[in-house]
Amino acid sequence: MVWSGQYEYMIRAQKRLMIVVPMTLIIIFVLLYFNFKNIAESLIVMLSVPFSLTGGLWLMYLLGYNMSVAVGVGFIALAGVAAETGVVMIIYLDHAYEAKRLAQKDMKEEDLYDAIMEGAVERVRPKMMTVCAIIAGLVPIMWSTETGARVMKRIAAPMIGGMVTSTVLTLIIIPILYEIWRARQLRHEARQQEKK
Repeated sequence: MVWSGQYEYMIRAQKRLMIVVPMTLIIIFVLLYFNFKNIAESLIVMLSVPFSLTGGLWLMYLLGYNMSVAVGVGFIALAGVAAETGVVMIIYLDHAYEAKRLAQKDMKEEDLYDAIMEGAVERVRPKMMTVCAIIAGLVPIMWSTETGARVMKRIAAPMIGGMVTSTVLTLIIIPILYEIWRARQLRHEARQQEKK
């Protein structure tokens, strides 16, 4: 006796996704490392991926969708978009940090906080525009009833849910992690100067 039909399709899809999803995450991390040449910043951006996936999983649960190849494609696309928005946030934070560092040779943690606030605030409007544009483009797919809509809804759902939680992460969590990392660097530099 052999189980066939949708169950068989689901098993095949799970086997493919067990290879494709980790490979995608590894490729994203390698590209981030080539961009930043820094493991810490790459890891901070990679943290945007689990947060975005959380929103996608919540919406999948609410809609009653099961895991499939289409859903996997939606999550892969979501991971790419989440990493991209995280990269842009880190770039804005880096620019604000470097500008503050040039303005003040003896930078303190209060100055770091000001720089991060400035960099994060500059990113609010572009981030909200990106999220609104992506969601506005995907919501009509969720209402569609035409041929192929069933598959397209399963691609769009993870992205819609994930963009909401990714926004929260990018605007709140990434600046916090960035501040922790840079503050540690500043403390290390201060200790080095005291030794001299």
